[in-house]
Amino acid sequence: MTLQGRHALVTGGARGIGLGIASLLADRGARVSVVSRSTGTDVGDEAQVRRAFAECRERNGRIEILVNNAGVAESAPLARTDLALWNRALTTNLTGTFLCTREVAREMTDAGWGRIVNVASTAGLMGGPYLAAYCASKHGVVGFTRAIAAELEGTGVTINAVCPGYTETDMMLRAIANITSKTGRSEAEARALLEQGNPQGRIATVDEVAEAVLDLIEGVQTGEAVIVPR
Repeated sequence: MTLQGRHALVTGGARGIGLGIASLLADRGARVSVVSRSTGTDVGDEAQVRRAFAECRERNGRIEILVNNAGVAESAPLARTDLALWNRALTTNLTGTFLCTREVAREMTDAGWGRIVNVASTAGLMGGPYLAAYCASKHGVVGFTRAIAAELEGTGVTINAVCPGYTETDMMLRAIANITSKTGRSEAEARALLEQGNPQGRIATVDEVAEAVLDLIEGVQTGEAVIVPR
């Protein structure tokens, strides 16, 4: 299939994985809208989502592809995971995915075609120390994806998740800095530690994640959770 002229909206698309996805979709001919905090939209706020999506439709027409990439990642042991940290993770990562998906579902089903890809994480498929809020939110994204796939079966709309491990982004650099500051390990040792916990024993690239998203947009499968790197 061709993406030429299709309107794709990417949340959190101003940097990192989101920017890589937005750039690849634009290269394939899509008309890309980016919604992020840097453009003044908090995806966890219902009114802001509705306003931003309406503005994107005014510029680029009906939303045919949605990539829910906006997310936050913070780590803390359970005893130091306060309610504010917990709520930040759940609101952005899970509630934001819900609000944005709900915002486009009707127009996609009415048209008989649509693609939704949620950027989850390997943390949405397994546990990890000091990541209770993040893991809970990303497990929620995977479960939400599967639920909506079942609900929209037969409508021409697919919804899937990509589950990257640690990826070469600023977020990963912050994770390395956090490990070195708290454990005294070198940057090389911290990176090796992250690699060991990743699929294939290596760090994913932004391009790999973007290509996995593109594969799901171009395919017909639904309810899948694709691990990256593969």
